[in-house]
Amino acid sequence: MNPNYPELFVRNSENPILTASMWPYPVHTVFNPGATILKDGNTLLLCRMEDRKGLSQLGIARSKNGLNHWIINPSPFMTAEPEIYPAECWGIEDPRITFISELNQYIICYVSYGKSGPSVSLAITENFEEQIKLGMVLKPNDKDAALFPRKIQDRWVMLHRPIDHNSANIWISYSVDLMHWKDRKLILGTRTGGWWDAEKIGLGAPPIETKEGWLIIYHGVKKNASGYLYRIGLALLDLEHPDICIKRTNDWIFAPETDYERFGDVKDVVFPCGLTLLADNDTIHLYYGAADTSIGVATGSVRKLLDWLQNQ
Repeated sequence: MNPNYPELFVRNSENPILTASMWPYPVHTVFNPGATILKDGNTLLLCRMEDRKGLSQLGIARSKNGLNHWIINPSPFMTAEPEIYPAECWGIEDPRITFISELNQYIICYVSYGKSGPSVSLAITENFEEQIKLGMVLKPNDKDAALFPRKIQDRWVMLHRPIDHNSANIWISYSVDLMHWKDRKLILGTRTGGWWDAEKIGLGAPPIETKEGWLIIYHGVKKNASGYLYRIGLALLDLEHPDICIKRTNDWIFAPETDYERFGDVKDVVFPCGLTLLADNDTIHLYYGAADTSIGVATGSVRKLLDWLQNQ
């Protein structure tokens, strides 16, 4: 921590909160979790778990306070089914969870990884006891997707990260049925030169609706002499026209600092896929993969994030 710079997200003292050693069945690493608060008030994390073959599946951990005393399901919640969904032949990864009140369902956007590369698939669940896969909705190469929690101008809206001509930027797409997506538009691109988000960017957790606009947390990547460095920044999208970016942070706000974030299967990575907004409608628990090996959580404030963003 730099004493001359505001700490917008504060790491939990018990980080990493989830590691492979805590799992009731063999996994190699646990990281990049989607997150939600269930109707009973418990926090649920849908965690990416990589096995010793190198393939990923998704498992559930629950906590009353979202910070500790995690209860982990004895078996995976979602596994790859390549015989039904060929795009999943190399695993399923990096879930983002959005509760859609209009449907009374949770929609899970996840990466299905296959021979043609990563693609975006959807699954739907009412209670995380069982789920229905809707299949691939965005073809390779595409990932880092999440839904907005409500329709905007009578259409569902998704942010995602296609890779076009070796560029990796954040795009928006629209759908009337969740299955067919069109009117794709670039809304946030990488910057050039020495910027912290010059190499590639992608959505972190699903958007947060505020009076000022849709607050999004995104990851940016810089390539340096030792490899890639993943850090986190903010942007604000217009409420009724989310293809318009109102404001974007110049500085990154959260970066790998601790040993568990700097050293692991992929060094120097903080990679958020989920957050929860607590009952005060201000406190955020941000859940992130640390070095593609374990899971950390950091606490922030919506108000402080918005104030910081407006002053950038």
